[in-house]
Amino acid sequence: MNALDALWHLLHLTVPALAVAAWVSLMGPLVVNQAIGNHLIRRMLVNGMVGVAALAAGLWFWGKDGKMSTYAAMVLACASSQWLLMRAWRRQSGPPHR
Repeated sequence: MNALDALWHLLHLTVPALAVAAWVSLMGPLVVNQAIGNHLIRRMLVNGMVGVAALAAGLWFWGKDGKMSTYAAMVLACASSQWLLMRAWRRQSGPPHR
């Protein structure tokens, strides 16, 4: 495998995690009535790193990429890190206060 093939494999491994991280970082604040621009880049970076780590752990555990259980773990890991970054446990459920 040459360097270009290795780069393509690495890119295809990380793109799902980065896409989920961007989606969760953009949609998460809408769920808990928070401003989207509040630390958006930091949340995307942290969620991306968590997602890539989950995919790498799945690759190590299963020995191959693309298992649905690995993708499910990635989504759960990204959602959990988003919840922690937004401190969502402090938010009340229900309509926003005015």
